[in-house]
Amino acid sequence: MSAACGCDEPETVVGEEVDEHERPRWRDRGVMVPVCSGLAFGAGLVLEWSGLETPALVLFWIGLLLGASTFTPGAIRKLFRGKLGIGLLMTISAVGAVTLGYVEEAAALAFLYSIAEALEDKAMDRARNGLRALLKLVPETATIRRDGAPVEVAAKDLAVGQLMLVRPGERVATDGVVRSGRSNLDTSAITGESIPVEVEPGDAVNAGAINTAGVMEVEATAAGTDNSLTTIVELVERAQSEKGDRARLADRIARPLVPGVLVLAALVALVGSLLGDRELWITRALVVLVAASPCALAISVPLTVVAAIGAASKFGVIIKSGAAFERFGTIRHVAVDKTGTLTRNEPAVSAVLTSDGVTEAQALAWAAALEQHSTHPLAAAITAAAPGAPAANAMSEKAGHGIEGTYDGARITVGSPRWLDAGELSPQVESLEEQGMTVVIVHRGDKPVAAIGVRDELRPEVPDVVSVLASQGVGVTMLTGDNGRTARALAAQAGIADVRAELRPEDKAAAIGELRRNGSVAMIGDGINDAPALAAADIGIAMGAIGSDAAIESADVAFTGHDLRLLPRAFEHAQRGRRVINQNIVLSLLIITALLPLAMFGVLGLAAVVLVHEIAEVIVILNGLRAAPRPTAPRVSSATRERVSA
Repeated sequence: MSAACGCDEPETVVGEEVDEHERPRWRDRGVMVPVCSGLAFGAGLVLEWSGLETPALVLFWIGLLLGASTFTPGAIRKLFRGKLGIGLLMTISAVGAVTLGYVEEAAALAFLYSIAEALEDKAMDRARNGLRALLKLVPETATIRRDGAPVEVAAKDLAVGQLMLVRPGERVATDGVVRSGRSNLDTSAITGESIPVEVEPGDAVNAGAINTAGVMEVEATAAGTDNSLTTIVELVERAQSEKGDRARLADRIARPLVPGVLVLAALVALVGSLLGDRELWITRALVVLVAASPCALAISVPLTVVAAIGAASKFGVIIKSGAAFERFGTIRHVAVDKTGTLTRNEPAVSAVLTSDGVTEAQALAWAAALEQHSTHPLAAAITAAAPGAPAANAMSEKAGHGIEGTYDGARITVGSPRWLDAGELSPQVESLEEQGMTVVIVHRGDKPVAAIGVRDELRPEVPDVVSVLASQGVGVTMLTGDNGRTARALAAQAGIADVRAELRPEDKAAAIGELRRNGSVAMIGDGINDAPALAAADIGIAMGAIGSDAAIESADVAFTGHDLRLLPRAFEHAQRGRRVINQNIVLSLLIITALLPLAMFGVLGLAAVVLVHEIAEVIVILNGLRAAPRPTAPRVSSATRERVSA
């Protein structure tokens, strides 16, 4: 939250190890110090109202010192590095107030600012947790061929050129090339493709891919500590670090404001002392410092952000920090991952082609009789389309090709069009593949009798969402690791014109960089392969209900569900909140502009200046609460309702 009021950046190195179990808040100094500052300040007010002036003053000092300890050291360190921020101006204002004897006001300022900084630090900590979960995809050990015999070694010790033995169910320990064996690899964590990829000798494989079928020998092309997964971690760390260095809105305001106010106060003290009463003009210079204190900015902007973030959470949008909320309101283009984001990530039978004399029900039953023995996602889709089909006998599976068995007295074979001839169905099979389907051929005996098209279907609300985003002036680009044919077919259904397919994680991050040249860009995804792009975008949005830990932790925003109708609603909410923030900033700066000359020429004393600040704070706080409208149901067109009900 403090991002909204320009608190200093935490100095923790992005990507460093963090404790998996968060410390209890009562043991967290970053939280407890501001809380104690507030308790001391509140107790001081009670004692002051009771007439106990001296104990109240002591408590005000305790609250002031505790609160200031959270931001003053950082502001001074940044000053020595040549960086100015709101934290420095708040420090100077507190010193000025104390110099003039207003310890209570200084304590209030320090408490409010410290609690804002603490909340921002907690949000940043949460954003770092889970990054190393990416590396959990790599097994701790790998089996290699050494002198013809299998030997188990630590995965981190793998070297280029070693021959890995990868059995069914095992993960590939580092990047490599298949030298022998055929299989299907589950690469969803790497490329986002929901349907396993067939590999054979000569094909490249990535670290973290799961071997789902036959035994393979893979020659390592990357060391165990320098592969595609470690590259993803480095990309995420670098992108988060760069994002953390971007100047936030309040800091951009503070950059010219802080030196300007300091110069003005010094001139008032110096020139006034030369021309008149030295003590009078030094006092006025201190009043000028207090008049320039961005109290309304420091209080109202965080309040606006908290109100807006709280309202967003009620309709399923979790925004991790005030800085992210500020950026969210500037987005004019969104890049969207395909698998699991635009699609259901649940492959299903979409079409069944049959030869003469064969019904769709027969074709599905024959295929399901064999596929129920397999764990392949395509098999699950076919089995679901023909529930209750009896199991085939005399089963045999050829890794990477298909499966054979006996059913109802006939030999049934099910497999890829690259292995089984589609016969007279070939033209229609090509048409299904052009529509983005993965096709399975069914043979009865030696004759092709059916072709079954399986596809990960588009979510029903997607076309409506794309249309609403367009009406909001937000462009859409699809980024996917899937093949271009499938991507273009689904994009056409969704109404998305800009499609970029067959992308690796680093390619997605590069695409985000290209899109950002034309303005602020958000990225929405749900998989580990999306993590670098989520971190590189101005705003990363993770599909929280089904997303991976790495995707969620790399993002700035997370959806607790998977209804994409949240996306345009979230944009609308962020834009509204940003308008309110801008209104408060303008009002706060106008107050400072009006107070400075009045304080400088003695028209207003310190008490009057503080009173004006208090009135201004009430006004901007009330305005800030407008950022939390009453939750309403996501907008949905009649066409979408029909698709959902269907």
